[in-house]
Formats: sequence, C-alpha cells, structure tokens
Amino acid sequence: MSDKKMYKAGNFKFDMEFEWIGNWSGRRALLTPEREAVYDNVEDKRYTFKDIETRANQLARVLLNLDIRKGDRVATFSSNRMELIDLFFATSKIGAILVPFNIRLASQEIEQLMHKMSPKILFYENSLYSQIEHLENESKFNNRVVLDSRDFKNDTNIKSLTKKVSSTQVERPKLNFEYPHLILFTGGTTGLPKGAILPHRLVFWNSINTILTWGLRPDDIQPLLFPLFHTGGWNVLLMPFFHLGAKSILMGDFDPLETMSIIEEEKCTIVIGVPTMFHVMANQNQFKSAKFKSVRVFISGGAPCPVAIMENYWNKNKHFKMGYGLTEVGPNNFYLPEKDIRNKPTSVGLPVLHCDMKIINDKGDNVSQGEVGELLLKGPHIFSGYWDEPQETKNAIEENGYVHTGDLAKQDEDGYYYIVGRKKEMYISGGENVFPVEIEELLYKHPAIDEAAVIGVPDEKWGEVGKAFITLKKGENINPDQVKEYLIERLAKYKIPKYFEIRDSLPTSGTGKILKKDLEKEEGL
Repeated sequence: MSDKKMYKAGNFKFDMEFEWIGNWSGRRALLTPEREAVYDNVEDKRYTFKDIETRANQLARVLLNLDIRKGDRVATFSSNRMELIDLFFATSKIGAILVPFNIRLASQEIEQLMHKMSPKILFYENSLYSQIEHLENESKFNNRVVLDSRDFKNDTNIKSLTKKVSSTQVERPKLNFEYPHLILFTGGTTGLPKGAILPHRLVFWNSINTILTWGLRPDDIQPLLFPLFHTGGWNVLLMPFFHLGAKSILMGDFDPLETMSIIEEEKCTIVIGVPTMFHVMANQNQFKSAKFKSVRVFISGGAPCPVAIMENYWNKNKHFKMGYGLTEVGPNNFYLPEKDIRNKPTSVGLPVLHCDMKIINDKGDNVSQGEVGELLLKGPHIFSGYWDEPQETKNAIEENGYVHTGDLAKQDEDGYYYIVGRKKEMYISGGENVFPVEIEELLYKHPAIDEAAVIGVPDEKWGEVGKAFITLKKGENINPDQVKEYLIERLAKYKIPKYFEIRDSLPTSGTGKILKKDLEKEEGL
C-alpha cells in the first residue's frame, strides 16, 4: 500500500490524511472553542475543546522532545484520568501509537506484553507503581513519566514537562488513513491478551456510523463509565461525542451512587454501561426515588443483558436496550429503534449504516433466517489485525474482509439480529446444543437470584452438562433443588444444569463483566 492514498474526482484530489485523528482536536477547537468537552469528575475540573487542543499540542511537543516519533509505541498504565485523553490526541498528532495497558493484568502478563509491544515510553499513575515495579530495569524504556502532579521514584511528572513547552501545533507527519493509532488488548487463545491494532480509519468510521445511526446530538451528555484501556472507553461514545461536539464526564472506578448523582446533576442524556453496572444501580435504595429526567436512553453492552434488569428502567418510563460490539470491529455495529425496544427486548437491532454482516454455519455457508450461526462483520470500521500475530490475524479476518466475531447470532423475519452467546461458551449435552445465555436469562427472572453465570463442564454420560453459579439477593435463602425445580417448569430437560453452586460473589472484569473464564479455571477447564 502506498504511503498516501488518493481519491480522484476530476482534477480534484481528496486526501484521506485530512481525516486523521490528529486533526480532530484542532478542528473542533475552531468550531466550538468555548463549549465544554469534558468534565473530569475525578479531579473536579472542566475542560473546553480549546483546552484539550492546547493540552494535546503541549503534550505532542513533550513527546517529540523525548524522542518519540512516528510508529513508536506509547504505553500507559493508569485508571481514568484526563491525561489519557490528552495522550490520545497528542500521539495522533505525531503518528505515535497509544497502547493503554489494562491495570487488572497480572504482573507476568504485563511483563510479557511490554516485551511484545516494546513501548519507547511509559506513562503511569504512581498509586499503581507496585504493579509495574518489576519493570524498573526494563531497557526498552527511554523514559517513564508520572501522570500525577509530583515526581515519583526519580521519574518526572507530566505537568512539569508540559508547562515548559509551546501550545502551537506540531508539524504534521506523513500518515495515511490505515496507519495505527491505538493498540487495545483483547482475549487470547493462549491466555495472553492479543493486541488489536486500531487504525485512524476505524476510529473515524465508527464515529460516523454512530453519529448517523444512533441519532446523537451536540447537546448530548454521557458519563464515561468504561475504563480508558477498553474500546468502550474510547470508541463507544467518547470519540463520536468529540467528533460531534458533545460532552463527556470522565468517571473513576464505578460507584453506583456517584453515577446516579452525576446523571442527575450533569443532566446526562445517554448512559452506556455493562449489565452488572445497571444491575447494581437498580439494587440501591436511592434508585427507587431516582427520576433520570434528562436521560433519553440507557444502553447495555459487553454481554447480553437480562430482561429483568431492563425492566427496572422501563418501569421508570425510560428507554433501555442492548448494544453489541467488539474491540476488533466498531465497536458500534447495531441500532435498535426505540419503537422496538419492548417488542424485541433481547435484540441488538439492525446494522449501522456502513456495516455488512452475515451468519454462517461451521461449513462457512450462510444460515437460514432464524437459524443460529457465527456472526461475521465487515465494513470500514474493522481493525487491521493483531500486533505480531499473523496467524491469529489470518484466522480472524477473511480475504473478503469479513471479521469472525466468535459470537453466535440469529436473525428474525424482520431483519433484526439477536446475540445468542459466545461460540466457545456453547456446550453440547447429549448431542443437543445448549446456549448458557438462555438459562441465565431465566435465572435472572427468579425473585431470589441476584446474579447468574452458566458454563459447560465435562460429563461421562452426556459429554457435557451445565453448571450454574448463582448469587442471591440480600435476605433471600433458596437451595439448589429449588432453583432446579424453577427451571424444570421453563426449560427442556437437556438444558437444565446438572450442578448449581450458590456463592457470595462472581468474578468480574474492570468493566463489571462476569468473567466466565475464571469460573472455568476453577473447574479445571
């Protein structure tokens, strides 16, 4: 591929470099300089679009002064903070690649991934230093910079560096639309996360798809509940909002009461989170009196959301629906119109404007309407591949551009899509396919059950059977036999789990998503 891709229209040449992400902050600052872009709830500070452009330009100059150039990886190890947004735009201005590390990774995983990514510089939060202390003698780092306001362990703090430099724009490097901007980590088959390469193209087209299809408005306001080492943090709404000129509220670790308070005080219009977040919020005493007057819609993503959780918000006359996405594509791929939320509550809706999709069987053939198969996605918002993983990339992206999601889906007679579950989570019991999400949906409807997760475990007679892990609501007391009896009335016999385990809590990720992998490890799978 040539370094610059040109599109001809007569004698006019349209250069897609025009749309690279490094331009966004400057152009938005010209259009709406004094409009509030981000309220940093962590530090209680407010930033206009002009402020962000100024900070990004200063940080871009700092990076250049530290010998960071086009193609160099810039690693971060931090919880949500404003400096990460500054780095997002600063790296894009000089052609560097931002690599946010998941702060929940184990020390060995961090070390292995640092070795693989070979970042030239690391920006970190001093409160998390103990997790990266073992990297102190890592020779790959030319520099380490503290994101806090004071120097730490002989490392310079970011504020002392930025205050010494100009805020004028840096010279634009030679980039094309396919050039990497982000590397985000996603699950790996060997256990070590893979680095998904997100080019400027993906960020741009995901934003366009979201703005055009979701009906976003410049006066929209969202609380950013996802971490900024996750595609949900960057691409679900933050970048579309920035593109459009809307406002985001930077949140720290999820706190249900603080989130409800911010929604009311800042008059949020769109709230996106994972099912667990909405579930925990609905269990708070304050939820009963919450009105959410400003909220136009609640959207759940990251995992299928039980209807029982949705009903808590429907009962307040609020729209609540599911979305679907993944790091490698979008992540925004569907839109469920408000008129269909109650009629098709478990649907993720219709494809966004610039996205093709199909559902295939194990032979690679398209399935019939209503049949379950693997969902494949295609469009200008797909990733470039996995960093230094050619075989994994080949397995994920077909030659025709379709990306394997690893998720099972079906389509109804109206063209609406439904996510049935992860392909790897489906198990076969006595020759019958069993989809855990169907069982979990029923378990969530039980009045005594708080959370539930079902996995397949080996069985000598049936090949595989289900095991359900359950937590109970406060003050409730039921036993496994009662749960089984409840399911017998509602499910085919082969779908009913053979084992039930009632426990105090279920393992969750940084975004609050239930970690079935951890449950499988407990079972020796």
